[in-house]
Amino acid sequence: MAAANDVDMPLPSSPQTFFVGCLLALAILAAIYVASSIILPVALAFVLQLILQPAVRLLERIYLPRAIGALLVILLVIGALVGFVAALSVPAANWAEKLPQGIPRLENHLIVLKRPIEALQKVLQQAEHVTDAPGKKDPTVSVRRDIGLTSVLFAGTRAILDGLFTTVLVLYFLLVAGETFLRRIVEVLPSFSDKRQAVDISQQIEADLSAYLLTITMMNAVVGAATAIAMYLCGLGDPLLWGATAFLLNYVPILGPLFGVGIFLLVGMLSFDSLWSALLPPALYFGIHLAEGETLTPMLLARRFTLNPAVVILSLVFWFWMWGVPGAILAVPMLAILKIVSDRVRPLRALGHLLEG
Repeated sequence: MAAANDVDMPLPSSPQTFFVGCLLALAILAAIYVASSIILPVALAFVLQLILQPAVRLLERIYLPRAIGALLVILLVIGALVGFVAALSVPAANWAEKLPQGIPRLENHLIVLKRPIEALQKVLQQAEHVTDAPGKKDPTVSVRRDIGLTSVLFAGTRAILDGLFTTVLVLYFLLVAGETFLRRIVEVLPSFSDKRQAVDISQQIEADLSAYLLTITMMNAVVGAATAIAMYLCGLGDPLLWGATAFLLNYVPILGPLFGVGIFLLVGMLSFDSLWSALLPPALYFGIHLAEGETLTPMLLARRFTLNPAVVILSLVFWFWMWGVPGAILAVPMLAILKIVSDRVRPLRALGHLLEG
């Protein structure tokens, strides 16, 4: 059995091969980090192409040209996103108006932490006095009044718009090209087994990731609807806003729901006078996520693929550091692509075994 496993999952036999492979991986990651403004929109376009490709094929079957079908699908997605943001703008503005009224409630709930915080501040002040040298003058601190906030915001907005434009542009041509790009790759491969392997990997990636993303989207919609109903019943108000918040946060596994618990805890403390009432929204949200994340979603996705939870959380942290929130959203799809490729390429099967849940 051990011999069979060695054949199925070979490991590098020489230290030079392992060392060169590590250097190559580090070089690729460094290039991805430096060129993130280009690579991130392209990666996002590839993932969106896996979701939207079936819709373009469906339109092509009813004799609509692929170029027009791809444009129509992209316009529908953009229209849905614009409508989604417009629908959330009203409750978000209403909540912003209510926010100053909830500050006294938050102070009352946090009064328990007042004494420990004051004690900590006192200790820090004493430590500063001890470290100050006797007779030493206070250092002069110059404050720059013009911090260029407008220019920073403008630069950030411009970067986001550039990334969105690049994503839409690449996505459109990927949808128009269809299987042409894959066909060209298959044509240049040397042997028939390599061609068949490339087609198998491509089909498996499209099937598994499409099923994963569609399943996750449906389950996120269920979580969003359940959260909206729960927040309405507990008297929080603005159920559409909180349902949309739960829907979006659920795209980031583990970290998103944890962040959501903190949001609903803060919102509960700002909205209710009683501490038990303030704890009800995060408790309901956590219960909904627990029912979805531990039962429904694993049951629906178990037949497709399973990933090691430790590797998932490491991937989330790493790609969040690399690309921010978009990187955290793309972390699991990219990890799934790596596992599918590793399972079907013999030198990488050991890596695929490590990624398996």
